[in-house]
Amino acid sequence: MGAITGREFINRIDQLNPEIWIDGKPISGLLSEHPYFKGILQSKASLYDLQHDEKIKDEMTFPSPLSGNAVGLSFLAPKTKAELQKRRKMIEHWAAETHGMMGRSPDYLNSVLMSFASSAQYLKGKENCFPENLVSLYETAREKDLSFTHTFITPQVNRSQIYIENSDMPIAAKVIDENKHGIVIKGARLLATQGGLTDEVLVFSIVKSLFTDEDEAFAFSIPSNTKGLKFICRDSFIGGDSNFDHPLSSRYEEMDSIVVFDNVLVPWERVFFYNNTEVAEEFLEKCSFHAYAKHQALIRQIAKCEFILGLVQLLVTTIKVGEYQHIQEKMSEVIMGLETLRALLEKSENHATLDEFGNMRPDVLTLRVAGNLFPKIYPRFIEIIQLIGASGMITLPTEDAFNSPIRKDLDQYLQAATKPALDRVKIFRLAWDLSMSAFGTRQTQYERYFFGDPIRLSSELYYSYPIDSYVDRVKDFLDKEFK
Repeated sequence: MGAITGREFINRIDQLNPEIWIDGKPISGLLSEHPYFKGILQSKASLYDLQHDEKIKDEMTFPSPLSGNAVGLSFLAPKTKAELQKRRKMIEHWAAETHGMMGRSPDYLNSVLMSFASSAQYLKGKENCFPENLVSLYETAREKDLSFTHTFITPQVNRSQIYIENSDMPIAAKVIDENKHGIVIKGARLLATQGGLTDEVLVFSIVKSLFTDEDEAFAFSIPSNTKGLKFICRDSFIGGDSNFDHPLSSRYEEMDSIVVFDNVLVPWERVFFYNNTEVAEEFLEKCSFHAYAKHQALIRQIAKCEFILGLVQLLVTTIKVGEYQHIQEKMSEVIMGLETLRALLEKSENHATLDEFGNMRPDVLTLRVAGNLFPKIYPRFIEIIQLIGASGMITLPTEDAFNSPIRKDLDQYLQAATKPALDRVKIFRLAWDLSMSAFGTRQTQYERYFFGDPIRLSSELYYSYPIDSYVDRVKDFLDKEFK
């Protein structure tokens, strides 16, 4: 099959019929026609269509080593820096298409699955580990262009440092049984973005506590329509169908969900490991997950910053405030943030090295710096949009208002120095949707916690950074006698 088109993606999702609940009601009918999902599915379909754009097809796909078919480049395990940069170009195309707004574009989980499979050798010979299953799923996903969501966060019952779940019914998803067919999972996981809107659900554990039970240490992938699997959605942040009124949420609202496992049978051929806390704790660090996932995320975040810079400049020129130095200072903040991220991306690739499995990994330390920086500068960029837009972000009529008898009043009183009223409102509604709507505030929170707790990320950076050589340099200076 190889790389699919947007229509093939839509058809496959429409045939899944997963169990999705929203507002206490089960979803029925075609997902591509549901008001809460059609925008994001159409946006994802446009990404798959880019794989068949004759102008860039060679930058989006590569020949499968199994079938020879053209398959998505985000599945490529790079062996050289040239191949790493080739992956980057493909990711840039998809990020530019969505302006960095789609945190779970298909290339993110494709990169994650590739990183797992390319490091599967780590699992070889370890108890309750099945590396061959991981490689098999990766190859199937690559050949069929499968889409994935993932979930690894346990419910926030008790976030104290020492917490042992003690309930008759499992809260956090865990293995409650195993038989000749597979393992049985019961409980829940949080925050599957686009839950139910993908072919597969990739489930894995991040073990950070000595008190984690073995029955919570596992990794597997199952189809989204697996019996007993349920997706419970939050409220939708789509403001409406109008691209004028809600230019971002109508296209890129991804939806987040709780994933409930009600005695879900995971077939043995779908299990990567289970009941092994040591592997669950070490695998993400030993494999290339952080390198490739953070690399993809940084490319997307750069595209988002480029979009923000363009939007802020449009605000500035529309109402002619560019002559003020405080505006120039704010614009410079965005420029410096964007260029810093670009420099970190370049460094991560320039300092890439072959890992023990023969894969070219971008420098993960550099990517950790970027991963700590972006959650700090992104909220500031949103604040800059709000500050420059000022009261103009509030008085924004709708598309219907411009198609009504009051159009003459709107044209007169909402015109800008350089734009007629309609164009001015379109620009400001875009700024509002990114910075002040429910969609926009979710984007800010999402970026703050994209790779987890920012304080924990800072600690990881501190402990992994090679600081000793700088300390030694200071010690040498202090030990030298003045001559």
